[in-house]
Amino acid sequence: MMNSQLQKLNHAPSFSLLPKSSIHTNYLIRHGSPSLINTLPRHPVRQNHNNKKNSSSCVVIRASSGELGSSAAVSTATTTITSTENKAVTVKAVVTVQVTAGGFLSSIVTRPLDEITDLLGKTLLLELVSAELDPKTGLEKDKIKGYAHKASHNDDEVIYESNFTIPPDFGAVGAIEVENEHHKEIYIKTIDLQGFPNGSVNVPCNSWVHAKFDNPQKRIFFTNKSYIPSETPSGLKRLRELELENLRGNGEGERKTTDRIYDYDTYNDLGDPDSKDELARPVLGSKEHPYPRRCRTGRPRTKKDPLSEKRSSSVYVPRDEAFAEVKQLTFSAKTLKSVLHALLPSLETALLNPDLGFPYFTAIDSLFNEGVTLPKPKTGGFFQTIIPRLVKTITDGGDDLLLFETPEIIDRDKFAWFRDEEFSRQTLAGLNPYSIELITEWPLKSKLDPEIYGPPESLITTELVEKEIKGCMTVDEALKSKKMFILDYHDLYMPYVNKVREIEGTTLYGSRTLLFLTEDGTLRPVAIELTRPPVGDKPQWKQVFTPTWDATGCWLWRLAKAHVCAHDAGYHQLVIHWLRTHCATEPYIIAANRQLSAMHPIYRLLHPHFRYTMEINALARESLINAGGIIEGCFSPEKYSVELSSAAYDQLWRFDTEALPADLIRRGMAVEDPTAEHGLKLTIEDYPFANDGLVLWDAIKEWVGDYVNHYYPDPTLVESDTELQGWWTEVRTKGHADKKDEPWWPVLKTPENLIHILTTIIWVTAGHHAAVNFGQYMYAGYFPNKPTIARTNMPTEDPSEEFFKNFLKKPEMALLMCFPSQIQATKVMAVLDVLSNHSPDEEYLGEKLESSWAENPVISAAFERFNGNLKRLEGIIDERNTNLKLKNRVGAGVVPYELLKPLSTPGVTGMGVPNSISI
Repeated sequence: MMNSQLQKLNHAPSFSLLPKSSIHTNYLIRHGSPSLINTLPRHPVRQNHNNKKNSSSCVVIRASSGELGSSAAVSTATTTITSTENKAVTVKAVVTVQVTAGGFLSSIVTRPLDEITDLLGKTLLLELVSAELDPKTGLEKDKIKGYAHKASHNDDEVIYESNFTIPPDFGAVGAIEVENEHHKEIYIKTIDLQGFPNGSVNVPCNSWVHAKFDNPQKRIFFTNKSYIPSETPSGLKRLRELELENLRGNGEGERKTTDRIYDYDTYNDLGDPDSKDELARPVLGSKEHPYPRRCRTGRPRTKKDPLSEKRSSSVYVPRDEAFAEVKQLTFSAKTLKSVLHALLPSLETALLNPDLGFPYFTAIDSLFNEGVTLPKPKTGGFFQTIIPRLVKTITDGGDDLLLFETPEIIDRDKFAWFRDEEFSRQTLAGLNPYSIELITEWPLKSKLDPEIYGPPESLITTELVEKEIKGCMTVDEALKSKKMFILDYHDLYMPYVNKVREIEGTTLYGSRTLLFLTEDGTLRPVAIELTRPPVGDKPQWKQVFTPTWDATGCWLWRLAKAHVCAHDAGYHQLVIHWLRTHCATEPYIIAANRQLSAMHPIYRLLHPHFRYTMEINALARESLINAGGIIEGCFSPEKYSVELSSAAYDQLWRFDTEALPADLIRRGMAVEDPTAEHGLKLTIEDYPFANDGLVLWDAIKEWVGDYVNHYYPDPTLVESDTELQGWWTEVRTKGHADKKDEPWWPVLKTPENLIHILTTIIWVTAGHHAAVNFGQYMYAGYFPNKPTIARTNMPTEDPSEEFFKNFLKKPEMALLMCFPSQIQATKVMAVLDVLSNHSPDEEYLGEKLESSWAENPVISAAFERFNGNLKRLEGIIDERNTNLKLKNRVGAGVVPYELLKPLSTPGVTGMGVPNSISI
């Protein structure tokens, strides 16, 4: 009887909001014994002696006698929480508002109209909402209103305060509605209600609040307490639904900057046909070009293509998705946009010939020790202020110098990029560890239509392979012992080869690269096959290149590697990086904000992993993946780049294989083994990305499991959670609408299903993205290691007599001509430096205990365990990077594998796993 009474007490709606000092009490009520509860200290009740009518004051947390029952022990526990009966309580609301430099709030506190508002003490109208309905009428209780006045102001924050007197029958505060009386939006961090008998109550906001003059609708902020829909206190049900309705919008009209509306649209804004016909692009997100959905902006359609949306200089994202000011100053407004719209045009002025390559390898080296002189900007010192790491001032009042930092791979070993062993090592521990696959079918054969693309059989034959592996085993033996691996860029690239070759200054092949696993656990490249499909009256062309001991063969091999590196760079950027992290995640974010209330525990779990992603995606559509953008101008597929990522989405993307273990199994890089650590046996034991990644995966899964099992102790609660089911349904049917009927989507019926889905999403936003993003400058900053484009055909493909003669005379020039041009290389290097950078306000995995988690001792303890596991991972990585037996991550001149080390300092560090895809 006692336990049931205590359980009932714990779930009584009037106790839905507990201040921090009573967390322990609440925990004991839920899990402890009455004797322990009776030993807790009593808190004195603060009496209210202020009878002034205009002082709107505090909340009494109390339960009705029917809820408490008649147990003496329960009665004692009740007085531990509050002994206030029939007494009004006075509390102070303290609102913390973030000051932003150069505008937002600095203009608010100095603007004459708003100064008057502040002086009158009517800056913010706060309305406290009771968590429970009136038991007599069944209606919502009257809100308690009060204006907050400015109490203090420092460099970073403005504090507003208001006093409230709350009658004894009001119950617990469940939410606060806010009306901003200023003429401009403000950013509210928190609202603290101080003066309760048991400590303060925190209402996390971290949100922009529009001016009432822009939108008369009040903002709703819920307290820290998380509820699944069926447990929502009665007084909050309407507000919970209303807030979601506000966030969904009506799907009409053009979105304004201040809007907080989340809706779906296709990628119909990459082209710019009204500007130039050649900038027209197909809509991605259709039967012909399947694609994830992005956030709807509602801009008008172009004149020349009614299916496409007009482009604009600023792409709408819901207001709270925009970068915070620290991010703005260090990355967005002052850095990436400046690089794209100011620095790169200056480079084009400095490097007049867009087709000019590097005449010598020493000219490439000069980028790191002499730099590129930039024309003097109109604004003195402009470039140094936005990217001080790269841009230096030559003399006072003189030109600027773009001087690149030496990437670590070249700093450690200047010739690493030239060596075969480094080429193959990077497939396991480099920028793109996601492409290598085990060969399970032999002989190699294309699945493309031979009528269009020519003979499907590969020229990499059994005889050729056995010759190259020096007879140490047969191909059959190598296949059985899982020794043969491949980078297969054949079937995905082949449909674009002839299209790309029509563009001046570039070329393309379909490629296959075969690698062999040696006895010491390292990979050795065996053969590269390059293929061009039939074109005109020319038949299919294909040739296999191998490491050889003659000069001509060696240089042809190096050129073939350059082509494969360009294919890998394009696939990495367009598929592994953009599509599988940035692009595929946006629908999860939109669906979460449309279907999961801010008070939903799963929303609060996912929210840190969605930070800034929609903003960076909008910037990418504006300047990186758009028609004529950086990707199209500097990467192998050229104008077909994003269309190629659509083909990859169609053929390869599946949610169920985005989980790291499933991805490794799909590629043949692991098999399930219950006796092995992580439940997997790796095909290549020394696979740095997988070795570290699986430790991280397990840590995330344990944290998510603890969290989910706490909020869903009864498995049926998952299936009956209407918001949760609405979210997962919308992810599948709207966010990934072109894949909605696929049979591989996980069902969502049990806590185990939910844990796997959430772990997969968090892995993608944190571990997957970190592994393929923050090493970009380190590995591709010296572009011969990872050229993004190959500009010339192989010397053996239909060469003119003069071309082949020049190749034989000076093969180094053939390689330099194949590499990106000077303008392509320097553009990419500048952008990759920015994209590899950690912002000073970055939030790393397991680092920040969210306030809603801190309120719950079970969740707080689980998070501490998660934090400890991530610290353990740091130690594991450090230890592995000193083990000379692990040749794929340790060795002379080898860059240690640190991309999955959880923490990082600001800057380009080659380590650090942020919570979200924030850059």
